[in-house]
Amino acid sequence: MGVEAVDGRIAGERGRLINIGYRLLGSLVEAEDAVQEAYARWYALPGARREEIASPGAWLTTVTGRICLDVLGSARVRRERYVGAWLPEPLPGCVGDVADAVVLDESVGMAFLVVLETMTPAERVAFVLHDVFRYPFAEIAEVLGRTAAACKQLASSARRRVSAAEGASVAKGASVAVDGRAELVRRVKTAWEGGDVAALVAVLDPAAVMTADGGGMVGAVLRPVEGGARIAQYMVAIADMAPGLELVERPVNGLPGLVALRDGVVVTVAAFDVADGRVSRIWVVRNPAKLGPWAGEG
Repeated sequence: MGVEAVDGRIAGERGRLINIGYRLLGSLVEAEDAVQEAYARWYALPGARREEIASPGAWLTTVTGRICLDVLGSARVRRERYVGAWLPEPLPGCVGDVADAVVLDESVGMAFLVVLETMTPAERVAFVLHDVFRYPFAEIAEVLGRTAAACKQLASSARRRVSAAEGASVAKGASVAVDGRAELVRRVKTAWEGGDVAALVAVLDPAAVMTADGGGMVGAVLRPVEGGARIAQYMVAIADMAPGLELVERPVNGLPGLVALRDGVVVTVAAFDVADGRVSRIWVVRNPAKLGPWAGEG
């Protein structure tokens, strides 16, 4: 098979690699950079070497995985210096260009991505490649530079983290009806717009937690707000200090969420998790650097 034919085959791998990269890194921008770097390394190979590679897709997956592993290692250091909480980049339900390639299923729900953040880089790679994308441990071993048995242990450890994560809905998120989630989010929106603390308290779990990510670039609470009553009071206070915002219902990472717009521009994206018929977690992303995919969503 000629080099041109092989290169034609790998063109269709980009979407799959973006999907892997986003789940590994929680950042669409970093996922795209990792995939671009993998393709750059492919084209840097001599033509004869490329022809020798039996499965270019597997080669690209291995290289992309290794790049993401390196990024995850350096990200831990960067996030220690991050102002406030770090949250994954939220994705809208319908966008163009790169984000359009990301399949919005339960493995990109904000709750799931937040749990992935608790894993070591090696655990995350092993878990995502095996449990989400069904790669065999023998191939994952090539990415991590470990034995297949060691990779299996890493995935098992990651699974325990998911099972032990606060909020059992993370593990069974797919079983929660989208209609039920949408209704709860709608009630949050109505109460928030009306400044109705009591109505917000009624829809929030008493042990609910709200985490905000402003990245030091815009105002956001630096530590999680805990307790339904405190969250309700905080939300109403924030609404009073930011008049002119328009709240709209939008899918966030494939699940019902809320978006705040100012003059038609998305300035805040809120994702939700639910448990026992109430909102149990709220993740609010305000860092403008993470809202690029939302341009034009107003």
